[in-house]
Amino acid sequence: MKINKRHKELLGYIKGSWFKLFFSMICMMVVAATTSATAFIVKPVLDDIFLNKNVEMLKLMPFAVVVIFVFRGAAMYGQEFLMQYVGESIIKRLRDSLYDRITDLSLAFFHKERTGVLMSRITNDVNIIKNMVSTAVTGALRDCFTIVGLTGVIFYRDWKLAIIAFFILPLAFFPIVKFGRRVRRFSTRSQESMADLNAFLHETFTGNKIVKAFGREDDEKKSFFSKSYKVFRFEIKSLRVKALTSPVMEVLGGVGVALVIWYGGNGVVEGNSTPGTFFSFMTAVMLFYAPVKKLSKLNNTVQQGLAAADRIFDILETESEIEDPIHPKPVQAGSHRITFDDVSFSYDGAETVLKNINLDVKPGEVIALVGMSGGGKTSLVNLIPRFYDVTGGAIRLDGVDIRDISISDLRRQVAIVTQEPILFNDTIKQNISYGKPDATDLEIKNAAKAAYIYRFIDNLPKQFDTVIGELGSRLSGGEKQRMCIARALLKDAPILILDEATASLDTEAERLVQKALENLMKGRTSFVIAHRLSTIAYADRIIVIVGGRIVEEGQHEDLLAMEGEYYNLYQMQFAE
Repeated sequence: MKINKRHKELLGYIKGSWFKLFFSMICMMVVAATTSATAFIVKPVLDDIFLNKNVEMLKLMPFAVVVIFVFRGAAMYGQEFLMQYVGESIIKRLRDSLYDRITDLSLAFFHKERTGVLMSRITNDVNIIKNMVSTAVTGALRDCFTIVGLTGVIFYRDWKLAIIAFFILPLAFFPIVKFGRRVRRFSTRSQESMADLNAFLHETFTGNKIVKAFGREDDEKKSFFSKSYKVFRFEIKSLRVKALTSPVMEVLGGVGVALVIWYGGNGVVEGNSTPGTFFSFMTAVMLFYAPVKKLSKLNNTVQQGLAAADRIFDILETESEIEDPIHPKPVQAGSHRITFDDVSFSYDGAETVLKNINLDVKPGEVIALVGMSGGGKTSLVNLIPRFYDVTGGAIRLDGVDIRDISISDLRRQVAIVTQEPILFNDTIKQNISYGKPDATDLEIKNAAKAAYIYRFIDNLPKQFDTVIGELGSRLSGGEKQRMCIARALLKDAPILILDEATASLDTEAERLVQKALENLMKGRTSFVIAHRLSTIAYADRIIVIVGGRIVEEGQHEDLLAMEGEYYNLYQMQFAE
């Protein structure tokens, strides 16, 4: 098996565990030594006790056996615990590195990858590596030490017999290499199928309401059964190869033992060797083939682990498209001027979503973005916190290209309320203070009042300590949206992005929150995306975007007077 760069990186995760690994290997050596000693004492037991009737040896040997097995038991415990500890620590570092890398990648990466597949990398694939490190590597080291020890006993007892026994050994390793390659190939496909299955489960569980609403339960079951069968099929192929490894090793081992019995038996019959020597040799040979057989099985586990490692390092080696500048420029305090300088943008490098956007937004100005769905409004505001980078032109913050500002500094300047409220399975307090973890209880309470969600929270049994469920599943749509507005209010950032922030509110709540948002926007540079034109009449400027281009801009009354795109949108909404 070739050691490539990724395998070396995987070994690098052992850093910090060398001390425990060293003592674990000492314990393995003790286990190997006691196994070899078990074969070695067969000769004095047979020749001195049973044939020569040596009473002193009879008194000594039981004590020696007890000592050997006490040391063996203690060493087995030590090597098992220490190696499991090393394995768990490696897996923790690997899992942490994987989550750290995935979290830092751009939104473009998450749009390309399915959530269930990423979850499978962190759970399923990492656990396969855990099995390799904690079990296979431990067993491999222990068995290698045992083989070395028993080899010494075998050659010490009878070097001619040893040559015959080792004649069959190269043939014994042939199936280890041959079958290992096939196991790795099938294991890779099985892990890919399992990731696909996890992605399907995530989609159908989160979208269960839609599945039931459209009566697609039977169709989804059929899809699941199909994907489950695909996993089953690759697992069976891998299992077939694994199951074949042991019988092949048994046959080869049997041939070796048969040759030893034939040649060694002749030596005893002809008086060239004693029964004790022969049986000590036979015991060592029998014990020798056992770890060799185990190595063949452990190799299969190692191959599965290496296949999982390749999939994990595919993620770890992925570079984020959004990079921090080497020498970031500082951000001035206060409200900011945002300038779009001939900005163009494409998600995939083919279709241009935004084309030659030129827009100068003054500090504290409220800009409303309107237009038909798919026009590029959300894409435009997503460029401000660098969720994506422009493909042409530049966006400047107070005259500085935002690509020259550190990502963390830039995003500290921005508060966002998205069209779909995103909340976490935590308390109301933790959700509201997500953008400002050190906020006081009073600040959290005031933010809730400003978002007109306080009365609802105050009537709950646990109030701000109430857990809201996955994605806020225990709240209504309006309550979730107001919770997100409270989160943005509390962050108190100088740049505000509202992407359909009031879309889920009823008429009365919308009116109240709109007043709160108007107060929040004072002194802040704000971008408001809205489909309901009645909610953005207060804006300093309204930007009409069609097909990725700015076609009109101005105030509400001026745009209506132009009788262009904005006028048409207004007429469609208020025709009745």
